[in-house]
Amino acid sequence: MKTIQNKWLELLIVLAAPLLSVIDVFIINIAIPTIKKGTHATDGEMQLVIAGYLLGYAAFLITGGRAGDHFGRKKVFFWGMAAFTVASCLCGMSQSALQLNLTRFFQGLSASFMVPQTIAFIQILFTDPRERAKAFGLYGITLGTAAVIGQVLGGYLSDLHGMIEGWRLVFFINLPIGAVTLWATHRYVTETPRHEHTKFDYTGILILTLALFALIYPLIQGRESGWPLWSFGLLLLSAVLFLWFTYDQKKKLAQGRVPLIDVRLFQIKEFNMGLAAVLFHFMLHTAYLLLSAVYLQNGLGVSALDAGLYFVLPGILFIISSVLASRLIIRYGKKVLLVGVVLLLTAFYLQMVCWKPGSDPLLVIGLMAIWGFGNGLVLPSLLNIALQNVPVTYAGAAAGIYSTFQQTASALGVSIIGGVFFYYAKDGWQQAYHYGTIGLLICTFMVGLILLFVPGEKSLQVSDSEEG
Repeated sequence: MKTIQNKWLELLIVLAAPLLSVIDVFIINIAIPTIKKGTHATDGEMQLVIAGYLLGYAAFLITGGRAGDHFGRKKVFFWGMAAFTVASCLCGMSQSALQLNLTRFFQGLSASFMVPQTIAFIQILFTDPRERAKAFGLYGITLGTAAVIGQVLGGYLSDLHGMIEGWRLVFFINLPIGAVTLWATHRYVTETPRHEHTKFDYTGILILTLALFALIYPLIQGRESGWPLWSFGLLLLSAVLFLWFTYDQKKKLAQGRVPLIDVRLFQIKEFNMGLAAVLFHFMLHTAYLLLSAVYLQNGLGVSALDAGLYFVLPGILFIISSVLASRLIIRYGKKVLLVGVVLLLTAFYLQMVCWKPGSDPLLVIGLMAIWGFGNGLVLPSLLNIALQNVPVTYAGAAAGIYSTFQQTASALGVSIIGGVFFYYAKDGWQQAYHYGTIGLLICTFMVGLILLFVPGEKSLQVSDSEEG
C-alpha cells in the first residue's frame, strides 16, 4: 500500500506532462515573431507551428488515454515523455519551416499520449474524495502556473543572442525537464493495472486525422495562396471525411465494436451545448494568445521579454478568478460565467479601441488583466457545463471527446481568426488587430448566447462533497 508521501511524489512527477504541454503552447506564442525570422517562414507557416501541434494533440488524445489502460499508464507516460523530449529537440534543430511544422505535429502527438496519464494517475492514486479534490486543485494550479512560466520564458529565451539562436532554446528547454522526469518516473512511479481487452479504433483515428488536416490546412495555406481550387477541394473533402467518420463510428457501435467516439453522447442536449460553448471559447482563447503576442511586439514595439512579462498579471488573476468561480458557482450558477463573458467583451472592445503605438504600458497591462480575470470565470467551468448531465458510465468517453473538441477548436481559432489577422497585416498591424479582435468579439458573444440557453442555475451547482 502506498504511503501518502509516495502518492504525492508520484503526482508531482506525472504533473510534468501537463506542465510541459501548457508551457509549450504559451512559450511558442511569444516566440512566434522570432521563430518566423529565424526560419524565414511565411505567416501561414507560423500559424501551422501552433495549429500543427494542436492537430497532432487532438487527433490522438482518446487513443492516448486508452493506450494507458492497455499497456500500463507508467509505460505509456514514460515513452510519451521520451518522444515529446526527442520531438522538442528536433524542433530546435529544424532548418526550415517545413521541418519545424512536421516535428511540431509529432510533438503534439506525443503529448496526447503522456498528458491523459496524469489524470488517470490522479483517479487511481487518490480514492478519497477530499484528497482527489486537492490533487485536481494542484493540477489546475499547475496549468495556470505553466501559462505564466511559458509566457515569461518565451520572451526571455527569444531575446537571447548567443551561440544558439534564442528561438531554438524555446524548444531545447524541454530537454533537461524531460530527462529529469524520465529518471524520476523510472525510479519512483509504480505501474498501474493493465486492461489488455482494450481495443483501438485504428481506422477511426486515421479518418479523423485526415478530416482535421483537410479542414485546417486549407484554412491557413489557402488564404496565403489566394484560395486556389485545391483549398476548396480539401475543405469539401473534410466534410466528406467527417460524414464518413460519423457513419463509421455508428456502424462500429451497432456491431458491438469499440469506436473511437461513442456517438450516443451527442443525444444529450446539454453535452452538445457545452461543446458548442467550448468551440467558440477555445477558438477565441487560443487566437487571442497569438494575436496579442504578435501585436504587442510588431504593433506596439514591445520587446519579446517585456511581452512575456505583460502576461504575468493576467495569468495570476486567471488563477485567482478560477478559484473564486469554483466557489461562487455553487450559489450563483451560470451567472458567474456570464459575468466573465461581459468582462471579456469589455476587455476586447477596449483593447481594439485603445491599443495603439505609444500606448501607456499600464493601460495595456490593465486591459489584459481584465481579460485574465474574466477568462478565469469562464474557461474552467465549461467542463462542468459539458459533462453535467452525462451518465457516469460515459464519463471517460465524454471527457475524451471534450478534450479532443477543445484542441480542435484551438486549432480552428488559430486558423480562422489568425487568418483574418494576418490577412489584414498587409494594411498595418493596428488594422490587423482591429479585424482580428472583431472575430474575438463574435466568438465571445456566441459563448454568452449559448450560456443563456443552458439549463438553470441548479443544474450547474455542485455539492460540498464534490467541491472538496
